[in-house]
Amino acid sequence: MEYKFITPCALGTEGLLSKELSLMGVDKVAAENGSVSFAGDDFTCAMVNIGSRLAARVLIELAEFTAADFDSLYDKVKRIPFEDFIGKDDAFPVTGYSISSALHSVPGCQKIIKKAIVDRLSGVYKISWFKETGAAVTVRFSAQKDRFRIMIDTTGVSLHKRGYRAHYGAAPIKETLAAAMCNLARIFPDTLLYDPFCGSGTVLIEAAMMAQNRAPGLKRNFAAENYGFMDKNAFKYARSKALEQIILSPDFHAYGYDIDPECIKLTVENAKKAGVDHLITAQVGDVKDLALPNERLKVITNPPYGERLLDIAAARKLYKTLGQVAPPQKGRGIFAISPDDDFEKEYGAPANKKRKLYNGTIQCFLYMYF
Repeated sequence: MEYKFITPCALGTEGLLSKELSLMGVDKVAAENGSVSFAGDDFTCAMVNIGSRLAARVLIELAEFTAADFDSLYDKVKRIPFEDFIGKDDAFPVTGYSISSALHSVPGCQKIIKKAIVDRLSGVYKISWFKETGAAVTVRFSAQKDRFRIMIDTTGVSLHKRGYRAHYGAAPIKETLAAAMCNLARIFPDTLLYDPFCGSGTVLIEAAMMAQNRAPGLKRNFAAENYGFMDKNAFKYARSKALEQIILSPDFHAYGYDIDPECIKLTVENAKKAGVDHLITAQVGDVKDLALPNERLKVITNPPYGERLLDIAAARKLYKTLGQVAPPQKGRGIFAISPDDDFEKEYGAPANKKRKLYNGTIQCFLYMYF
């Protein structure tokens, strides 16, 4: 069966995700604001869940319609053939959000959508009470300017949680954002990488997995693996194909430094869990002591900044130090993310290019020097 899928992603990464999906061989890829849609079957669902570095989750779109009152919402949801996706013993929690819509109450929308699904399934299964003791088939809705989307979540825990990072540093960067930074920096199997503010090692690990062509979801499970309507072999086959594509011994190596010994300890632990510890060296070190070799390399980093760590003056001092120890030069790429509009001034050089990205709700720019 062919589905229409919706993959939410961080603002600013829609184009990157579209390209990633196209390279996977996915059909009908179309970027939207904060998401990308595409078409595919059960195997496509499994492949994207396991292989996407940039998507937040993979949703099956069941319907899209306009509803400005609860009666209309109920009627339109009830028309959806939920029996194709939800068994009589399955749980079916409802979650979602509403933005700039007449039906602005999320609990109210949840209640009406749940009632419509129950009434639909009651008529199909000829039962009035649902135990909901089976698989949890999460129904998600989005409402924006009265336009509703009703979807089935195939992912479960968000895709940024790869399974390698049980503990975090003080100001962690999401795995999907780190992957977007590495994507824009163009990581190759022979890349030499440095991160002088490595925290819990997320940038290093995402880069190493990219260099190995290691699918980020290989070490975790997904909600759809328990769904009755999903082909049980889809995820098994997708995993086997992903394993075949791993480059076991690339020439890649990454060096990470942080002044906090606990961060270095986390980096080492996380790298081992991810299976890339042989590609990463992490040591306690201050950015002022960074000594880059005179060869082709890349620096990809998320420096501390005033909105989360330190104060703005201290953060800007670090930017200045970074510019002194890692200035742009031939054969060297510098990629630093910051919400500070004065980053280029403090670093000491205008960026060749900058890309707007969001670190959670914080608007940032990735400053790129080639």
